[in-house]
Amino acid sequence: MRFLTTFVAAVGGILIAVLVSITTLSVFMRYVMNTPFQWTEEASGFLMIWIVMLGAISCEWRRQHLTIDFVTGAMAAKVRRIIEMVIGLASVGVLLTMSWLAWQLAQSASFKRTQILRISWFWLDLAVVVGAAATALVIIWHLFIRAPETFADPALHDDTRH
Repeated sequence: MRFLTTFVAAVGGILIAVLVSITTLSVFMRYVMNTPFQWTEEASGFLMIWIVMLGAISCEWRRQHLTIDFVTGAMAAKVRRIIEMVIGLASVGVLLTMSWLAWQLAQSASFKRTQILRISWFWLDLAVVVGAAATALVIIWHLFIRAPETFADPALHDDTRH
């Protein structure tokens, strides 16, 4: 699992660097050279979708998603663990449903192409499939494979062990 999350973070970082480079080039060409590129907005949108979905995987691995834990923080550890299991399983259900629906959308829209770059919409929709399914996998990892105490208490989370 560590390899997967490291790979995802690396790809996400590369995509961010590409996005910044494209944006910088676009601004330079528009305002300095007075010859704007037509494709940069489409490419930026494409990259943003992939960056967000890959970022969701990395955030879930590091347990950095926004949580409101002031209620569960006051509960006994066993009750907190049960609630976290229910929420985690519900999240997995939603994410896998989202992934399945995105897969169906990707297949049905694969013949469509973007206006300028002529990229199949399949590749845009695939970002949701990958992001949702991999995030569900990470939640399952935290729920059932990692030690229960690391899921219940993010302060005990140590990425160097896994």
